[in-house]
Amino acid sequence: MVKKPEQFGRVAVLMGGTAAERPISLKSGKAVYDALIQQGVDAVAVDITGDFVNSLKELNVDRVFNVIHGRGGEDGIVQAILESLSLPYTGSGVLASALAMDKLRTKLCWRGYGLSTPDWSAITHEGDLANCAEQLGFPLIVKPALEGSSIGISKADNYEQLVQAWTHAAQYKCDVYAERWIKGCEYTVGLLQGEALPVIRLETPHSFYDFEAKYLAETTKYHCPAGLNEQDEQGLRKLAVQAAEALGVKRLG
Repeated sequence: MVKKPEQFGRVAVLMGGTAAERPISLKSGKAVYDALIQQGVDAVAVDITGDFVNSLKELNVDRVFNVIHGRGGEDGIVQAILESLSLPYTGSGVLASALAMDKLRTKLCWRGYGLSTPDWSAITHEGDLANCAEQLGFPLIVKPALEGSSIGISKADNYEQLVQAWTHAAQYKCDVYAERWIKGCEYTVGLLQGEALPVIRLETPHSFYDFEAKYLAETTKYHCPAGLNEQDEQGLRKLAVQAAEALGVKRLG
């Protein structure tokens, strides 16, 4: 049943945060805040720059729309605090948020669940690089495990680039790993109430769907229908549902 705007009470839109994705979160948060106001919802924008527990108490809100990206917002920390305050919030719970934010643990869950995910190799120090190159071969892609929006991700076509990619990713102060490069089209699938939405094919002239392609470039294209045959379309949608279920991902609101 669709609620009337007043039934939501006062809604705090959390945005900003202190992670690398702060600028994008501010943009997303403003868009959500503006949309809620246009719908007649009593919303208040809250730019998070530190401890926000007292701020929420002073605002006397009834629920939270969480639009903080990255660490501190998507990793279960905010979710745990909001649950301790008995404040309803958008998005998945503590465990699913913590798992989904951590790419390495996510891959381990998927592999244990029997889902296909590219081979990878953890890089804890420079001495792991030679083994990584031998195990995965080139090209490969290096990622910081706890960053989103493709931040800190680099493609490496040779050993010298691998060293540079690891050095770049390591500056984000979290686990780093390399993943086998998969050549092909890139697709994304959204979920709504446990069902997969139509597949979207991403097209960019960049070597991969990086930060600039996601947020800055005007050359990125999104194709829906994705151009897949029915069998592949349904296969991808089923895989998306299984991937979310393996992590316990649920609901937006």
